[in-house]
Amino acid sequence: MMKMQGRTMLQNTTSRHEIQSSVSIVECYVCGKGLSEGHSISAKTLSNGIVLFCDVHYKMQ
Repeated sequence: MMKMQGRTMLQNTTSRHEIQSSVSIVECYVCGKGLSEGHSISAKTLSNGIVLFCDVHYKMQ
């Protein structure tokens, strides 16, 4: 039996487009718990904007 190994090849291309991104802590709007406490986080659009909820509080909305 032959075992094959997968490889990912990345091509170095010259691009003139600048990519910007930002990162912020993901936590529940109600209780403040997040991924580090073992909760999943989901976003919900409310009348006042997009709000993040943990798996416990998402069901209550």
